[in-house]
Amino acid sequence: MSLLEKLDRSGNQARETNNSKETVSALPPDPYAAVKQKIHRDLINSMNKQNLGTVDKDTMMRLIEEHVNDEANGIPRIDRPKIVVEIYNDVMGYGPIEELLEDQRISEIMINGPDKIYIESRGKLQLTGLKFRDEQHLMSVIDRIVSNVGRHVDEATPMADARLPDGSRVNVIIPPLSLIGPVVTIRKFGKNPITAQQLIKFGSLNHNMLAFLEACVRGKLNIVVSGGTGSGKTTLLNVLSSFIPSDERIITIEDAAELQLKQDHVITLEARPANIEGKGAITIRSLVKNALRMRPDRIIVGEVRAEETLDMLQAMNTGHDGSLTTIHANSPRDSIARIETMVMMSGMDLPMKAIRNQIASAIDIIIQQSRLRDGTRKVTSISEIVGMEGDIVSMQDIFVYETDGKLDADGKFIGRFRATGARPHCIEKIKSNGVNVNSDWFTD
Repeated sequence: MSLLEKLDRSGNQARETNNSKETVSALPPDPYAAVKQKIHRDLINSMNKQNLGTVDKDTMMRLIEEHVNDEANGIPRIDRPKIVVEIYNDVMGYGPIEELLEDQRISEIMINGPDKIYIESRGKLQLTGLKFRDEQHLMSVIDRIVSNVGRHVDEATPMADARLPDGSRVNVIIPPLSLIGPVVTIRKFGKNPITAQQLIKFGSLNHNMLAFLEACVRGKLNIVVSGGTGSGKTTLLNVLSSFIPSDERIITIEDAAELQLKQDHVITLEARPANIEGKGAITIRSLVKNALRMRPDRIIVGEVRAEETLDMLQAMNTGHDGSLTTIHANSPRDSIARIETMVMMSGMDLPMKAIRNQIASAIDIIIQQSRLRDGTRKVTSISEIVGMEGDIVSMQDIFVYETDGKLDADGKFIGRFRATGARPHCIEKIKSNGVNVNSDWFTD
């Protein structure tokens, strides 16, 4: 039985005993925790005595099996293979979260100190009941993760962003900043990126919206994906990037490389934090400036969050059409306000009207992605920037998602995607780049 099945069963039992209150499910404690800890300790001592250095997986599994068999009196035969795998994960992998990383139904893992590990599955949080032995055990796993990308955490540098080999994003914060012990948040990436058709199947948008967005990307419009944390911005950006023709030179710029583009001509750039001495940092802004000298057809910035926003706008305004990026904001109008604020962070003393003119001429489409209270992620609006009206950036909605807040039998919102009937001004630019546009997309 998989972890999620066990959690579902325990969650159902909790709801049956208390129908008036929804509870998070937790697994029962591990009955072999003490035995596994002893085997782990004996294994390390044995390897040290034999002066064994780096060993391959088969050798390590054989050594663990020998130690497990030595403790056979306390372990039923049926449980031994599982214990061997768990100890191997402790020694060579990521400890108790290894099985969570392998489960494709889990989208996020949240470690709140050594004793609490939460997961997000199907948009809902669940307490797993899995634990690290102690804080030192958790710190050893953290060191294993961050050292793989050349980073380090200690009291002098208690925060770090990293990534796993599959591209999953990792954030770490440890004491003294965290008062509950080391905290790790892992945003998982599936082995197979979500496709455009899967977004339709999941109900994130409809066919007409997807067809219009594909035309926007192929037609070299500048697009901003706006949304809150965990709303699916990077997933949508990945899907939009898949529409870029394979004969174009694409440069991606990210804090931690997450985008999974399938085109052949892709250059992936990743920012670098300062070292222990506080030197050697390479910012997103520096990478955007350098990318302009690399003859890009497309520039994709994973997220703009500071002074690099000005350089991104200038790139969009100086012949690098078809650029894509994401931004944290709760609405298209909020995203414009955030862009204005971030441009001012660049240190350039520009008047507000000049900044808004830059925004109006650089950005064509803002896609608002939202994570609803029922756990689903939807494109709640696709808006076009149509120019300036006085000192205000003028926008119009092309598509919107409407719901009255009612839930269906599965606890999901009842709603629909609707075309507003507005004809986008950008159609002519799309057509001038050789991409067809169907007027039926914009009729409700």
